[in-house]
Amino acid sequence: MAKGNISVDSENLFPIIKKWLYSDKDIFLRELVSNGCDAVTKLKKLASIGEAQIDENEKFKVTVSIFKDAKKLVISDNGIGMTAEEIDKYINQIAFSGASDFLSKYKEEDDKGSQIIGHFGLGFYSAFMVADSVEIDSLSYQDGAKAAKWTCDGSMEFDLTDGDRTERGTTITLNIAEDSEEFLEESTIRQILHKYCAFLPIEIYVEVPEDKHEDHCDCGHDHDHEHEDDTPSEPKPINNTTPLWMKKPSECTDEEYKEFYRNVFMDFNEPLFWIHLNVDYPFNLKGILYFPKINHEFAGQEGQIKLYNNQVFVADNVKEVIPEFLMLLKGVIDCPDLPLNVSRSFLQNDGYVKKISSHITKKVADKLTSIYNNERENYEKYWDYINIFIKYGCLRDEKFYEKVKDVIIYKDIDGKYLTLDEYLDGKEEKDVYYVSDPQTQSQYINMFKNQGLNAVVLPSMMDTHFISLVEMKQTGVKFKRIDSAINDISDNTEKDDSTKEQEEKLIEKFKNEIKDDTLKIEVQSLKDDSIPAVILLGEQSRRMQEMYKAYGQQMAGMADMFHDEFTLVLNSNNSLIKKIDTLNDEDANLVIDHVYDLAKISHSPLPAEQMTKFIERSNKLLEKLF
Repeated sequence: MAKGNISVDSENLFPIIKKWLYSDKDIFLRELVSNGCDAVTKLKKLASIGEAQIDENEKFKVTVSIFKDAKKLVISDNGIGMTAEEIDKYINQIAFSGASDFLSKYKEEDDKGSQIIGHFGLGFYSAFMVADSVEIDSLSYQDGAKAAKWTCDGSMEFDLTDGDRTERGTTITLNIAEDSEEFLEESTIRQILHKYCAFLPIEIYVEVPEDKHEDHCDCGHDHDHEHEDDTPSEPKPINNTTPLWMKKPSECTDEEYKEFYRNVFMDFNEPLFWIHLNVDYPFNLKGILYFPKINHEFAGQEGQIKLYNNQVFVADNVKEVIPEFLMLLKGVIDCPDLPLNVSRSFLQNDGYVKKISSHITKKVADKLTSIYNNERENYEKYWDYINIFIKYGCLRDEKFYEKVKDVIIYKDIDGKYLTLDEYLDGKEEKDVYYVSDPQTQSQYINMFKNQGLNAVVLPSMMDTHFISLVEMKQTGVKFKRIDSAINDISDNTEKDDSTKEQEEKLIEKFKNEIKDDTLKIEVQSLKDDSIPAVILLGEQSRRMQEMYKAYGQQMAGMADMFHDEFTLVLNSNNSLIKKIDTLNDEDANLVIDHVYDLAKISHSPLPAEQMTKFIERSNKLLEKLF
C-alpha cells in the first residue's frame, strides 16, 4: 500500500475545476468514456503487432453502470489496463500535470471569445466536477500483472493499494457529490452519451443493476412463475461504432445518407443533396455536409454542423473551423488533428485551421459547380432553396464568390433560369432589370412582356446586397429595378417643338393639381398605349433609402439625405391623357388626380386616407358616366 501527495503548488485545484467548467459539467462522462475507448484501441493496436494476446472472439466494450441508491456511477472497460506504476505515472503525474497546466492557462479567461474548445486533455480529473471521491481499479494486460486501486477524495492526497479487479481492464467509480445527483438519472446519462459518444468506435452500454427484476419482493405477490417464459433481451449499445462519414463515399447509398440525416438531425424533410468529405492529406478530415431546403431568407433558424474529434463530439457550429456562411447547412465534420486544448482566439489565427476551413469551402463550391455542369435541371430545381446560402457565401467569402460566380443563376419573369451571361447575351448595354415583388410590380412586368423584354426576380433582402457585389465585381453591369427606368419600353423618337410645347402645358396642369414639389413629372411615348401613367423610383435613391431603413440607428441624423425620388411618367400615346386638354377644369382635375392615384396603386398600396379619397373620386367618375 502506498500513500502520497499529488504535487501541486495550490491545494484548491479541484474547486477551480468545478467552478471554471461548471457550464460544461457533463463533459466528465465524455472524457471517462472516451478514455475507456482509447484503452481498448491501444490494446487492439498492441495485439495487431504481437505485443498483447487477446481472444479473437472477445467482445470489447465500455459500460456505464448507475447505482442510484448508493450514489455511485461506474465506468468500466476491458481495454489495456494499468499497473500500479502506470497509475502513478499517468494519473498522479501526467494527467494531473495536464489538468494543472490547463487551468493555469485558462482559469482567468471568462469571456466567451476565449472559451476552450472541447476541454480534451483535462481527461480523468474532470471526474471531480461531479464526484466527492473517485476510485480506479485496474488490471494490466501484461503477464503476471497485479490489480491496483487508486483512491482520492478530491484533496491533494491519494491511496494506491492492491486492487480487486480480476479481469483485464479498468473500472472507475465516482461517488457522486450531493450537488450532482442528476448524473444518477438514467435518462440524463443516456442523453449525455448520445450527445458526446453516439459515434465512438467501441460499443458503449448503460446498465442500471438496481432495476433488474428480482423473484421476491415486499408486495406479497408470488413472482416465481410469472415470467418463466420470458427471455432477457440482448442489451444494445447506445452508439453506432461505424458512422457513415468514416466510410468511403463509394460504400454509401443514397438511402443511408438520408437515414443518417434523419437520425442525427431529427429532420424528416429530405436534404436536397450532400457532400462527403474524405481527406487524408495534407490533413485528416472526414465528414458529410447536407444542403437542407433553405427559404424565406434564413427561415429564422441556423443550421447545425457538429464538430467531432476521432468520433467524439466536441461542439456545434464552431465558427473558427467551419466558414460562417456554411452554418446554414447541416452536417458533421471530424478533424482528428484539430488542436483542441486552445482558446477560440488561437483557433481563429491558426494556419492549420484556416486550411481546413478553406478546403471545406472549396469542396462546397466544387459540388455546386459539378451539379450545375452535369445536372442543370436538378440544379435549377434546387435553386429556390439554395440561392440564399450561395449569395450569403459570396458576400462573406470572396474566394467562394470567385469559384461559384459562373454557376449563379437568376429566375426570370417567365419562370426560366438564366446565368448573368445568358441574360446579357446579345445586349449592347449591361443593364439587368429585376423584379423585387412580382405582385405589386405586375403592371411593369406586363409592360415588359408586351415589349418582348425580360427581367429577373430578386425578392429577397439578401438580393439588395448581392446585386451591389455583382456590380462591383462585373465591370459595366448595372441592376435596375423594373420600375426605375422605362427607356426600353418607350418610343425615343425625336420630338418637334410643337409636341414639346403641348407636353410642357400638360406637365404644368398636373403640377398645379397634384401640388407636390418633390415629384418629377415628364411625358413619354410608351409603346403600350393602354397605360395612362406609371411611377418610376430612382434605383440609387431607393437603395440608399433601403440602406437607411436597414441601418436606421447607425445612420441616425442622416434621414434628410435619403428621399425616394419618384417620377410620374405620363403616356402621350394613351387616349385618356390625350383628352385631358379637351375637358373643363373640374373634370380635368378629377382625371389628373385619378391618373396619379392609379399610377401609385400600380407601384405600391395607397395609405388609408388616400385610398378613401380614391374611392370617393371613383364614385364621382362613375356618376358622370350615367
